[in-house]
Amino acid sequence: MRKIYFFAILVFSSVMVANAQTVSGTVSAEGEPLPGASVSIKGISTGTSTDFDGKYSIKVDYGATLVFSYVGFSTKEVVVGNQKTINVTLDSDNKLDEIVVIGYGTQRKSDLTGAVSTISAKDVAELPVSRVDQALQGRAAGVQITQTSGAPGAGTSIRVRGGNSITGSNQPLWVIDGIIVGTNFNLNNLNANDVKSIEVLKDASSIAIYGSRGANGVILVSTKNGNNVGGGKPQVSVGMYSSLQLVPERPDFLSQEQQIDYTNQDAILRGVTEPFPGNPSNYPNNDFFDRLLSPSVINNIDVSVAGSSENGSVSYYNSLNFFDQDGLIENSGIQKYIFRSNLDFNISEKLKAGVRINYSRIKQKNGVVGYSGLLGILPTQPIYNADGSFNGANEVTGNPFNNPVATAQLDIDETTASNFLGTVYLEYSPIENLIVRSTFNPNITNSKRNEFTSSQRPDLQTGDSNAKISTVSSISWNNENTIQYSGDIGEDHSYTVLGGASFQKDVTESVSAQAFGFTTDATTFNSLQTGSDPARNILRSGFEQRTLVSFFGRLNYTYKDKYLLTLVGRSDGSSVFAPGNKYEFYPSIAAAWKISEEPFMQNQDIFKDLKLRTSYGKSGNQAIDPYRTLANYTEANTSTNGVEVSGALLGRPANPNLIWETTTSFDLALEASLFGGRVFTEFNYYTKKTEDLLLDVTIPRQTGYPNQLQNIGSLENKGWEFLINTKNIQKENFNWNSTLTLSSNKNKILDLGGEDFIDVSIGSTTGAGNLRLIVGETAPAFTGVQYLGTWKNQADIDASGQDPATNFVGGPKYRDTDGDGDITNEDFEVLGNPFPDLIYGFENNFSYKNFNLSIYIQGTVGNEVFNLRTRTSYFTRGEVPKYAEVANYWSPQNPTSDIPRPGLTEGDYQPNSFDVEDGSHLRLKNVRFTYNFPIEKMGWKGVKDMSIYANGTNLLLLSDFRLIDPETNAFGNQGLGNLAQGFSNGEYPNARVISLGFNVTF
Repeated sequence: MRKIYFFAILVFSSVMVANAQTVSGTVSAEGEPLPGASVSIKGISTGTSTDFDGKYSIKVDYGATLVFSYVGFSTKEVVVGNQKTINVTLDSDNKLDEIVVIGYGTQRKSDLTGAVSTISAKDVAELPVSRVDQALQGRAAGVQITQTSGAPGAGTSIRVRGGNSITGSNQPLWVIDGIIVGTNFNLNNLNANDVKSIEVLKDASSIAIYGSRGANGVILVSTKNGNNVGGGKPQVSVGMYSSLQLVPERPDFLSQEQQIDYTNQDAILRGVTEPFPGNPSNYPNNDFFDRLLSPSVINNIDVSVAGSSENGSVSYYNSLNFFDQDGLIENSGIQKYIFRSNLDFNISEKLKAGVRINYSRIKQKNGVVGYSGLLGILPTQPIYNADGSFNGANEVTGNPFNNPVATAQLDIDETTASNFLGTVYLEYSPIENLIVRSTFNPNITNSKRNEFTSSQRPDLQTGDSNAKISTVSSISWNNENTIQYSGDIGEDHSYTVLGGASFQKDVTESVSAQAFGFTTDATTFNSLQTGSDPARNILRSGFEQRTLVSFFGRLNYTYKDKYLLTLVGRSDGSSVFAPGNKYEFYPSIAAAWKISEEPFMQNQDIFKDLKLRTSYGKSGNQAIDPYRTLANYTEANTSTNGVEVSGALLGRPANPNLIWETTTSFDLALEASLFGGRVFTEFNYYTKKTEDLLLDVTIPRQTGYPNQLQNIGSLENKGWEFLINTKNIQKENFNWNSTLTLSSNKNKILDLGGEDFIDVSIGSTTGAGNLRLIVGETAPAFTGVQYLGTWKNQADIDASGQDPATNFVGGPKYRDTDGDGDITNEDFEVLGNPFPDLIYGFENNFSYKNFNLSIYIQGTVGNEVFNLRTRTSYFTRGEVPKYAEVANYWSPQNPTSDIPRPGLTEGDYQPNSFDVEDGSHLRLKNVRFTYNFPIEKMGWKGVKDMSIYANGTNLLLLSDFRLIDPETNAFGNQGLGNLAQGFSNGEYPNARVISLGFNVTF
């Protein structure tokens, strides 16, 4: 019997071994692969995890049960039969269980006490853009992102819950893989395909850990790694797409014949000779847009190799990206090469180390012809002279004419830059739950800009040709050291304590040289010494250094997993302030209550999870550049014995009393997961008050200076944010999910140091008065006079009391608010502001079998745009193209028109309400249609995943703005751009883009 029993056991074991099989498949959720999902065999410890594409492979016996799980999704169990492939779709269990990145760590969303928005890698990668920030519009509630220009590589203006500063930057702080890169890091250096997730930190609790740099919000970017990828074998992914950029719709201007009539009438009424006598067909009808704008292409290639060793001790992610975009306008574009290597090593059970390397090389054609410049050229302007040479004279005024066709072919403006961004980290865990981590992060950038103005330009005088070379070299490093301990006290109490110190230094050096009087274009900018006019040579150099030292701490405490408390404090010391004012401390406190965990919330079917949270705290803003507390010298010439000599004089007064701008924030929010997790919603209400604003203040003339930078004034932001994710339909072969984000922010100046308002000058051509800082209004506000149409008769002018010498029938009529008979700045009123009443984004994702469709719209409601083009295209003289509507101008034959007649001069114009237009718009931002090949059914060995897609960007724009696209910023996002938001002069347009691409993983 013993022999029979032994034989039976042997046979049974043999059968079990024979029944062992390898099962593979894909774990997905919401129509997308789910990386990092756990796949285990029920009842034993054997298991694995899915890779980046949601793929897994595991050896399992016949009849065993596979358990599929992932944080935030319901667990599924599948009994294994004879199948070799098991694909599983997990249903979302709870949006609040997602893992999100926070400052110096991660947390479950359900445990967050602060306001954090998360944008997935899919959202970023779906748009064919050169910068990751361009893909964030409308994705995060409370974040306003404005594209400053459609030029290749152009940046964005970002406001997280409004702007906090007037003089300082309002751009958020960017942190990439834990590296604090600042507010002005060139995001062209990042490859969107390398991004794993993006988190936006918005309230005091989440940003206080970054102290003086977090007042404007913090954006955390996490890149991919090779953890749990490949199962010991490299996984290779290739992605390619090609895009066609289509020339967008143009503003509507007068036809050539209508413009000739207007220009002639303008000349007659001003008492000068008609520039276009005779038949309009005798004159050119040139379309400079057709000459210089054309559809252009984008090509992008991504290759990545990721994986980990069989025992998981080493993981890696390496990628190479090539991006090449030609601009719509001739002689503009960007070309990028980006290499990334992320390596992680488990040296022992207690010691880990890793390296992050990102190297980019960018060559950018900055464009020598501006779109706005083309809007200002009459179609009658000749391009060529009779002998075939380029024309360089304005046919109306006789002044030199910057011929854009000649400029595009002859001039050069290009920038070449390289950036090295790295991290080396060491992490040690001497005992369980204690983690000591140290990182060192170098950031090195070198850029060189070459500019050349050709000697062949027809509008230049002899000697005006010039060449300029500018170089900027910056080196910064950051050392972060943290220690973290997590523990429990009994069954009800748990806590995590974090402490750390940070040290940072930034050094920037710049050199530029410019020479004039080139007699040949042979060497362009490569031989500055050949300039024939050395007396005009310009040499400049600069040096700037700033250092920052910080100490910070955070306590997260949980009681019974339903009462949460977070305490954060950070002390920053900055070199930009004088002794005695260098250090400041920024604390915050936050709490949350998981209402759904209370006994009275049990046995109900509406709320799966419900959480109330609030936070209060302070953050700071350095707001000034280095050395602003010191007096400085400026260049000045004088004469000695009749000979001019160079010298210097004091340029500004010192102010060692300058301190940090400080923002105090309050946030109250409610988060809920309803109907079994099919609906997740979040509502936030917040207030922020910024004090000790840094402003230039007028000081007594006896000091010898016109103004001094001082801490005066305050402003506030109040607003709300709403997010809702819904799973509308969930069927075996069909899913439909939606995401809606809504936000609104109200900005108001509380104090300007005793002044009622301050005029802000935004340029010599526009003067002061268009923009004001006014107590009780937004910072800033558009100002000017009310435009009342045209004077219809002389009697109205006489009755108004206004000067008949400067007001005439058919001319512009403005409201004289103070009744003194003169139209001056004293008559200016608030005409609007650039801040929307509502910012929205709405996305729908559909999946049917192997097909996916996503549709995303975004836009704004209630913001205004100050159209700088209206000054010359509606009101003033006839040598500038006029809007099409101007054809209906006032005349004796058309006496009821409110459009001013020709013959106006600059003195007849005042910034007015007609310049300010509604900037509300709806944009069909993106449509993407994807087909995922059924690799298992097709039997393609070696291929893990493959998809093809068609993508459309900026396909539709609904707006009443005269210059078509109201999403603009004529002054960029630096310097004046901090205040001068919402100005348009006809910037480089945002193109409609059609893309075709594919992704394959081996």
